[in-house]
Amino acid sequence: MLRDDNVIFRFVGPMGVPVEIGQSLGLLIALIVLLSQGISVGSLIFAALLVTTIFLHELGHAWGCKVQGVPVRRIMLHGGGGFCEHARSAGPREEELIVAMGPLVNLALWAIASLAQWMMQDMLQATTAPIFFQIYGYLGLFALLNLAFFIFNMIPVQPLDGGKLCHLFFLRVLAPGAAHRLTGLIGLVLSILWIPAAVLAWMSMGWILFFIPSIRAHYRMARGELA
Repeated sequence: MLRDDNVIFRFVGPMGVPVEIGQSLGLLIALIVLLSQGISVGSLIFAALLVTTIFLHELGHAWGCKVQGVPVRRIMLHGGGGFCEHARSAGPREEELIVAMGPLVNLALWAIASLAQWMMQDMLQATTAPIFFQIYGYLGLFALLNLAFFIFNMIPVQPLDGGKLCHLFFLRVLAPGAAHRLTGLIGLVLSILWIPAAVLAWMSMGWILFFIPSIRAHYRMARGELA
């Protein structure tokens, strides 16, 4: 649904990759501001850090394409996240690197931001300037966002990267049909458990999980049908 979002802005990103911004990305930013109880510098910076996290994640996928000679048609950013679309089908071995690079970029950004925050600790003891404390806090927030994005994307359900990597791993050790069914079965179990987990997250921490994996699609995969 969001993959076919109305494009409101286009530009050429790093590596010459076309980037498109979907209309629903504005709705996501508006929702963040609404949940933050109004427009503020903090809510806008949080939205910017979140969009940057998603964008760099998709650039990781694009890099995985580029180094293997797989042309990238576009990166699309929308209210549900984003995707990197390549112009030709990639083989299983090519897909392994393409899919893995998104989460690995987030993991690397978490490490870099955490290291930068740690290096600022001595500076904070020698100054009272509020700007340095704000930078310190936003570095921690950026690190946390990237770690959360990495963990979330590694959950083995479709269409997250974890689900794709799970399928690609099983293709290495099982026949294609068996790999397809086993991936679907794992995703089906997690999709069913996702609903009480989402309710628990809302009741205990106030988190809203907007993404819900499709039970029907995973059921079809577990039966050996195309998802």
